[in-house]
Amino acid sequence: MSDLCNSALGNIKFLSNSTFNSISDPEDLGLDQTSHLDLSRLPGLGRFLTWRHSRTFLQIPLLLVSILMILHGLLGTQISPKNFATVLSWVYFRGALVLTLLIVGNFFCLTCPFMLVRNMMRKMVSPRFTWPRNLRNKWVSIGLFVLVLFSYEAFGLWASPWWTAWLIFSYFATVLIIDGFFKHATFCKFICPIGQFNFLAATLSPFEVKVRDHSVCSNCKTNDCIRGRRDSADGLTILQRGCELALFQPAKVGNMDCTFCLDCVHACPHDNLGILSRLPAAELMTDQTRSGVGRFSRRPDIAALSIAFTFGALLNAFAMVTPVYELEGWFSRLLGVKSNLLVLSVLFAAFLVIAPGLLLSLAACVTKVLVRTPETQGSLIVRYSYSFAPLGLGMWLAHYSYHFLSGIYTIIPVTQSALSSAGFSLLGIPRWNLTGMPKTVVEPLEFGFLLLGLFGSLLVAYHLAQQESVIKPWRPFIPWAAIFLFLWSASVWMVQQPMDMRATFISG
Repeated sequence: MSDLCNSALGNIKFLSNSTFNSISDPEDLGLDQTSHLDLSRLPGLGRFLTWRHSRTFLQIPLLLVSILMILHGLLGTQISPKNFATVLSWVYFRGALVLTLLIVGNFFCLTCPFMLVRNMMRKMVSPRFTWPRNLRNKWVSIGLFVLVLFSYEAFGLWASPWWTAWLIFSYFATVLIIDGFFKHATFCKFICPIGQFNFLAATLSPFEVKVRDHSVCSNCKTNDCIRGRRDSADGLTILQRGCELALFQPAKVGNMDCTFCLDCVHACPHDNLGILSRLPAAELMTDQTRSGVGRFSRRPDIAALSIAFTFGALLNAFAMVTPVYELEGWFSRLLGVKSNLLVLSVLFAAFLVIAPGLLLSLAACVTKVLVRTPETQGSLIVRYSYSFAPLGLGMWLAHYSYHFLSGIYTIIPVTQSALSSAGFSLLGIPRWNLTGMPKTVVEPLEFGFLLLGLFGSLLVAYHLAQQESVIKPWRPFIPWAAIFLFLWSASVWMVQQPMDMRATFISG
């Protein structure tokens, strides 16, 4: 892995030197001394990101939009394609989220409106408790992630502005309750299902909040990036908090658990932290100890998150295509029941427990036979589980970008309709014929995302296999590659099926 990273970075450095140095100073282009692109040093953008109040500035508009969604969801029309709550949640937010994660990184957590409300509350109420040690893992958030996916299907959230509004309101309430009682960023690190989705997807992002020069950190005596910058007069008053998620920057590796809040950037007295470019998925190929996370091979909870993330992507897409109704009918006849909740529970168990359990166990068993390793089957499953993440992100991208791009213009008639209902006709009659990009544009992007995910998973698995068998890495690689090809083929089949265009007037 290190050879690949060094080679890639060497190529980037060569191209940067030959192209950029001839026209401008690297510092002016946001390039540090090792030729990483640093977003926090780009003209204009860098100054904004390093501004102490940049996060609040970005959170305020999203908070106002969230309030609008709650009010319109509860008080406005209950026709989902005409309501801000359902259209913005299920068409716009999800698509914009995954595309941002792919192109830049975890910028939703940076702009999260829930944290703005939490910070306002903490000016009046200080949390007193520490989150229980046995709950400092991802199991609760994985359960909530699956619960959200299940509720989305079971209660038809895409078709109910009222329930969608209550979901958003419940999110705000949960943040206030959890972080009102417990110190630090307990909700973000251990509870938030959206946050866990972002953390895992961000392992594949091209940017990372990172130390620029480790020699500067080795001479730092204050560790402000994690302790916070304190008043020199008393040494106790915190002027700028450090990382609430316990990520000590000199020992931080990758984006897992990083909310991109930039508190560490603002707290560092040496201006030694930035948002630097890196090789996507590189952190999945190593098993080094990392601050706040430890070693991935010793984190079955994060491995389970990767599996839920990947198979959840397949399940979420499959639940919207026509063949799912035939499968649900078959389950109903097989079980002799008519309960939709029970049939849906069986479908979820099949996709999220039985299928991954069988496939991963089979691959681990074949790996042990081919390599004759003394490593246990369970440890092999944990280690190779991380290689599923790129494939999962590819499916999320293909699915959510389809809805987003196919309905990207629907916000215009929704806004026109909302203003007309309020007695304002400034924007004229709603133009419900405005939808989005044609399938001829969107479908090639879907296949491109799926191919990108497949390539990423194969690359990560091969580097893990090299660590398993340096001489013949293809042996442990084959069983995992076979699973990826099988899941990728299933994904390609799914995106070719007629799909429900939920929360829009478009027919799939």
